[in-house]
Amino acid sequence: MTEPIETADPTLSQADADFAAWDAMLQAEAAKTLSQTEIDRLLDVDDGAVQAKRSVIDQIVNSSFVNYDRLPMLDVVFDRLVRLLNTSFRNLTSGNVEVSVAAIASVRFGDFLSGIPLPSLIAVVKAEEWDSNLLVTVDSELIYSIVDILLGGRRSEPAPIDGRPYTVIERALAERVIKLFLRDLGSAFSPLSGVSFVPERVETNPQFAVITRANNAAISVRFQVQLDGRTGHVALLIPYATLEPVRDLLLQMFMGEKFGRDSMWETHLKTELRRTSVDLSAVLATVPVDLAEILEWQPGTQLALEIKPGAKATLTCGHVPMFSGDLGQRNGRVAIRIDTDLGGQDEVIHGLLQR
Repeated sequence: MTEPIETADPTLSQADADFAAWDAMLQAEAAKTLSQTEIDRLLDVDDGAVQAKRSVIDQIVNSSFVNYDRLPMLDVVFDRLVRLLNTSFRNLTSGNVEVSVAAIASVRFGDFLSGIPLPSLIAVVKAEEWDSNLLVTVDSELIYSIVDILLGGRRSEPAPIDGRPYTVIERALAERVIKLFLRDLGSAFSPLSGVSFVPERVETNPQFAVITRANNAAISVRFQVQLDGRTGHVALLIPYATLEPVRDLLLQMFMGEKFGRDSMWETHLKTELRRTSVDLSAVLATVPVDLAEILEWQPGTQLALEIKPGAKATLTCGHVPMFSGDLGQRNGRVAIRIDTDLGGQDEVIHGLLQR
């Protein structure tokens, strides 16, 4: 007796059969896949330890940052820069302009580059007296607004941003804005230190604007510019290494701080000291004598100076030589005609100031 042969259900279509086979294969694969808990158990990894390790690493990395509050004079410099920029932008656009500081932060250089909105113009600037570089970026909103205003566009409507490359005219006007910004930046630093900011090149790709290592700390300042209802931004990035030549000046709490010294009082004291009467001693001649011979001197011992004709005499104040001249006689007294200034005046005054 033959067994009955099982046949497929004729009511199932070919598509349903394929779907059932695909579902069975997925279930089989899912059964072979380990969960995250099973993987951690196999690798003997504690999730709490990983989180603690990450937090410690983050603390070590972030502890290398220097807060800009440690350089209090930078706030004064940026406030002065805002006032100068307001005047400069008004003269440039002949309109209502308001410039303000949007944000000041300490960032990594690499994070700043990755956060630049594109398209933007990035100017690599050389601080000549400091022998270092910094960056100035201008976003598209400000560039298009400047172009529309200077070329007669409507002032009430914001400029459209389409992400296209900048034209020659747009780059030329943007570079004019960058030079204006750098001129005012130099004027803002002038009370502290004379420095000239010269643009070296203008880039559109952040990869070509690298001036320091990605992990180096820097100060990022973002300025908001409002032009007749339009808003744009200018960003300034200064690495801390660039500010090292003027770090002592930036640590001051107020402009002109001298840490205990008063330049006006010092100048007045120098002027008064020059009017003071002092005693001068004339050294006619010098003779080397042994100490043993000096100990044998008695009252009446004579010392031959052996002054030759035309010998020079030296006038001293204390132990500082002041003048030298020729010996002579006048009205029966020994006289000295001064012909050389030995430059001891400043040394005497400096010694008195130190006391």
